[in-house]
Amino acid sequence: MPPEFALTEEAIDADRHVVAVRGEIDLFTAPELKQRLTDAIEGGRTQIVVDLSETTFLDSTALGVLIGAVKRLRTREGSLVIVNVDQNIAKTFEITGLDQIFTIVGEREAAIAALAEPA
Repeated sequence: MPPEFALTEEAIDADRHVVAVRGEIDLFTAPELKQRLTDAIEGGRTQIVVDLSETTFLDSTALGVLIGAVKRLRTREGSLVIVNVDQNIAKTFEITGLDQIFTIVGEREAAIAALAEPA
């Protein structure tokens, strides 16, 4: 049985925010992720980490949510960094070419540090 879907958030400071996802991000769960990211961005967060280290699967709906978040952040001169350790998810990013769009790192601390670097 797949792990239960859950989202947790951590506000680092006025600009930086982490959204961590556990379980599968698909047609049914992606809207919740989208809402959390939208709320963070609308709340003034411009530097966001999406931690997928406990994510077991993502589909095209999830990719669309991440792309939408990057677009909204870019209009605010913000950035999004993804934490991923799953090879299957990494392959999804590679096949779609999104590994060229997103900054993807292996651990949360590196993602937070990458937020401070210019794009």
